[in-house]
Amino acid sequence: MIMFMNLLVPMIMFFFGVMVFISNRKHLLSTLLSLEFIVLSLFIFLFIYLNLHNYELSFSMMFLTFSVCEGALGLGILVSMIRTHGNDYFQSFSILLC
Repeated sequence: MIMFMNLLVPMIMFFFGVMVFISNRKHLLSTLLSLEFIVLSLFIFLFIYLNLHNYELSFSMMFLTFSVCEGALGLGILVSMIRTHGNDYFQSFSILLC
């Protein structure tokens, strides 16, 4: 039962993150936060899976490294968008102007 709960919690976190990502499209920052929540749930699932099968955890460290790089790239895009457009609303800019 505890094994099932360990695998159920990251899946529920993943689906909640996907639901927030789908439903909230107004601000870029909230979209980036929901993507980071999805990555965190995937990391927890990966960590539990690797511990169950007694694998090395070096792949989880590599996954964390790439997720931090993804977060930094998203924040860089957010800062450049705020500098050029003044806010982080998706409605205030057009793809053709960027």
